[in-house]
Amino acid sequence: MKIALGADHRGDIAAKALMMQLQTVGHEVTLLGDCGGQACDYPDNAYLVSSAVAEKKAERGILICGSGIGVSIAANKVKGVRAALVFDEFGAAMSRSHNDANVLCLSADATPLKELVSIVDRWLKEPFEGGRHLRRVLKIAAIERGEDPAGLTVSA
Repeated sequence: MKIALGADHRGDIAAKALMMQLQTVGHEVTLLGDCGGQACDYPDNAYLVSSAVAEKKAERGILICGSGIGVSIAANKVKGVRAALVFDEFGAAMSRSHNDANVLCLSADATPLKELVSIVDRWLKEPFEGGRHLRRVLKIAAIERGEDPAGLTVSA
């Protein structure tokens, strides 16, 4: 799978370790906006990763900052991105199966690297269920277009 990966300075070490792990199991991973160990602003790299996903240059995106909150907020500003901040495997599974999340946001400060690896593995393997969940994802897209989702008739 083609994965765009990005992090700020607080997520830098975790992102590079995760990148090696993902490449080891056969994923094509591109690190976007490498901070090089220096302080950097999370919106910059969140934009690079989210844009790569929205433009179909990557199938999925993964973002890591200290809390995960900043990259999640920034990523969700990019049209076509459904970014989910996840702290465990259950959240990873739900973000994919129910929300078809295409960008995973993680906290380097709150989640040990071993857990980050298992969360990412679950997220990458979990399929989107579709059905009633597709209707809801389509309503999210309507909100992006500035439409009231309650007034939409969406069949799925």
